[in-house]
Parts: sequence; structure tokens; C-alpha cells
Amino acid sequence: MVEWIILAAISLVSGSLAVQWLLPRRRLTGDNFGLSAPASLFNAVFLFDGSRLISHSDIALEGFETVRDWADLCRLLQRDFPTFPETPDHVRRAGTLVIPAIDCTIERDVLCEWIDGIVRVQLRDSIDRPNTTQRDAQDPIRLAMEQAPYPVWLLDHQSNVRWCNAAYVSLVRKVRGQDADLTAPLFSDAGRDTRLGAKTRISISSDESENKLWFDLTVVEHPEGHLCYAVDINAIVAAEIAQRKFVQTMTKTFAQLSIGLAIFDRNRQLALFNPALIDLTTLPPDFLSCRPSLSSFFDRLRDQHMMPEPKNYRSWRSQMNDLLEAAEDGNYQETWSLPSGSVYSVSGRPHPDGAVAFLFEDITAEITLTRRFRSEMDLMQSVLDKLADAIAVFGDDGTLAFTNRAYQQLWGDTGEVGFKPDSVLDMTRTWQEQCAATPIFGEIRDFVEMRDNRTDWSSDLRLRNGTNLTCIVSPMQNGATIVRFAMVDAPKALPIQKISA
Repeated sequence: MVEWIILAAISLVSGSLAVQWLLPRRRLTGDNFGLSAPASLFNAVFLFDGSRLISHSDIALEGFETVRDWADLCRLLQRDFPTFPETPDHVRRAGTLVIPAIDCTIERDVLCEWIDGIVRVQLRDSIDRPNTTQRDAQDPIRLAMEQAPYPVWLLDHQSNVRWCNAAYVSLVRKVRGQDADLTAPLFSDAGRDTRLGAKTRISISSDESENKLWFDLTVVEHPEGHLCYAVDINAIVAAEIAQRKFVQTMTKTFAQLSIGLAIFDRNRQLALFNPALIDLTTLPPDFLSCRPSLSSFFDRLRDQHMMPEPKNYRSWRSQMNDLLEAAEDGNYQETWSLPSGSVYSVSGRPHPDGAVAFLFEDITAEITLTRRFRSEMDLMQSVLDKLADAIAVFGDDGTLAFTNRAYQQLWGDTGEVGFKPDSVLDMTRTWQEQCAATPIFGEIRDFVEMRDNRTDWSSDLRLRNGTNLTCIVSPMQNGATIVRFAMVDAPKALPIQKISA
């Protein structure tokens, strides 16, 4: 009884000095005391006998219901101190309880003490608490959690926030405003639709902005509910969006190309292809969309007869490995002659991050044109070789283009073309060495280099061995020049006789 009287006296004395810790100076609206009061408030004390309030310091509860029992105080404190015990029995069993604020950035807590059947509840400000540096040194785990650079919070079994660190508080205020209720979970899916221990990508939106904030959410089991961790991945999401836009842009660009493109990622699976690849390889789109492996891709090409048939199928896999290694070095370049008669140019190029790109180009028209041109050139050369006159043709740049067999026999030329083509100056010097002195070789040089007023002309030559020649110089199309040497004493061809039946 004496101790109870002493406690009552202490409470009356402290009540005369206490200020309104729980309320600002102005009238508040709401159902909790709040931790954002502008004044430095401390030493608010309540005394309970069981659940009944028997005394308290001089606190004006203006704007709130009168605190008559423990349930009323619990209701007022549950938002900012969610771990405040629901009944005084928790205090009786523990003896002393320190209830931290849900916002760890606020240096306030609630001290509950059991003193001879009386429960004393004191709302303390930071100046009444033990030295925080000493406390953090004694509890390094709590210090690490509170100062972690990413949000960490504890959900109870009813999915209410029981504790959170400074990063979580900062995020809540950024998204919901300064007066947001910290007990209401910011990530509504945490602990309910997420797999325990696995990362889940989740987004939240601000009340004042449509921009989404992205996080990797990890939820683990905890005796009181679930412990949640959120890692900011906005930079990663922005990079992925930029990459997707880049890929879409490149895809639109590749779609206009006539060259088939197949890009395989580091795992050797098809990551990107364009419509031209479907047209050139006749591979079905659904097959390509399933991201086949590199070996499956080329196996399918072989089955479709869209690549040369290997002579030895047993060595096919090793050939594919050689092909891949050559492509990774950027040295793979082959011309495929297909059974259908088409000709493809296939090249492999390395790409960043271990990817490999294969380019398929239909060069059938080019090869056909080249072959036809070569055939025509061979035909023309055969015709020239049948002529008795020695012929030399110079291009518009003054270099020797080609000669015939009579020319090679006359001047002792092998007909082989070196790395540097012979010029008209080189050839006239060769002719001069085997002929008597004559000024026409200089005229030939001037004629070959002329562009206007060119007409046929001729002149006689005499070789040092006494052979007489007639040199005929004629202009051709595109600035080319033909020089013809005819034997003066050569026997004339007999006229063709018609044989009567």
C-alpha cells in the first residue's frame, strides 16, 4: 500500500512537469497519438491496476476518447507501436518491456514495467533513453537491419507491418506521403502470393505519380510472421526496357533486309531472326519461334535440303563444331550450292556476350550472271584465238585487257596476267624492241589516251627478222582501243566453194 502511494505521488509530481508527448499543441483528428508531433515530448506516464487505468500524468486527451482502460491505450498506440501488448499479462510475465516505435528513425519508445501488481507505462522521448551508440554496439544485428540501404520489414500473421527499417519508412513516405500509416503494408502481395525464399519482381506506384517503382521482393519465414526484403531494381528494369526497344528497332530494321539473319545467344539458342530467313531456308515460323538450338537449326536445314549434303554423316557433328568455332572467330564464310540449283553465301560473325550471328544471302543471280559472263568471255577468247591477225585490246585506262593466240605467237607473250597490268607504254616498248625504228608507237600511245576525235588508222611495220606487218588501230566503245597486227605476206584464205550435190 505504501509503495502504491509513493507511485501515485511520483506520478502527480511528474504530471506537473510532463507535456503532451502524444499530441501536438493543436487539436488533432484521428485515432492515434502519432509520432510526428513537432514538439519534443516525453515522460507521459499511465498506471494500471489490471486493465483499469488508475492514474496518469497530466495529459490532455483533447480530440480523443478518454483513456479508461488498457484497451483504450492499446488502440491509440497500435499504429505507431504495433508490438504494444494487448493485455497487461504480457508485462506481468516479462517484468519489463520496451516497445520500439515502428519507425526506427524516431527515437521514441514505450516502457512497460510490472511493479507489485501495478503496470506502469511510460512514453519516452530520446533524451530519456539509454545512449543509442552504446545500445547499437550491444545489438549489432539490429543496427545492421535498421541501417540497411534497402527496405526491410516484418509482417505479422495478419499481414500487418510490425517493424520496419529506415529505408522502408523513407519509401513509404515517398509513395504515400509523410503521414502514411506504416502498419499498412506497402507491398500488398508480400507473404501471400510470393514464394518463400525466392525473388519475385514486383512494382508499386506513387499516389502522386504514374511511374512505377520496381523491386526484387524476397520473403522468408519468421516466428512472428514473415520477414521481407526489397531490393531496388529500377535501373535494371530501365535497362531491360531500353534493350527491348533497341531489339524492336533492330527487328524492324532487319525485317526490311533481303539477307536472312539468325542470332544465337550464349546458350546456342536462336534468339532473333528476320522474315527473310524464313523465305530463304523454308523453315516453318513455329519452329524458329521455339528458339531451337544451333545443332537443331542446322539439322533441320539439312532435312529441308537447304544446305550441302555432307559426304560423311558421322563427321557431321564435328563439322558443326568446327563451323561454330570458325563463326566465333569471325572466319566462317562459305558458298553453299544447293540441290535446287540455288547458291547461298553463308557467313558467321561473333557478337557481344558470346552470341553468334549467321547471315544467309541468296547469290544465285550473281553467280549465274558471273558464270554467264565468264562463258561469254571464254567464247570471245575462243573466237579471237581462231583469227590469224595478232590482236591486243587496251581498256580506257590504258592497260592491256586481253590478247589472242596469234598475238602471243608474234610477240612471244605467254598471255599470263600479273598483279600489275601492263600499260600501253610497256607494250609499245616491247614492240619497239622487235621492230625497226618507227614513230607510230608514240602515236599509238597518244591514241589510246585520247578521248575525242578518234578514227581508224593504220601504218606499216617491219620486224627485225624482216617480216612486214600492217598495224591497224581502231577505237571501241567506252574508250577502249583495239590494235591489230596483220602479216603483209600472209597467204590469203581461199574463197569458200559451194559443193554441188
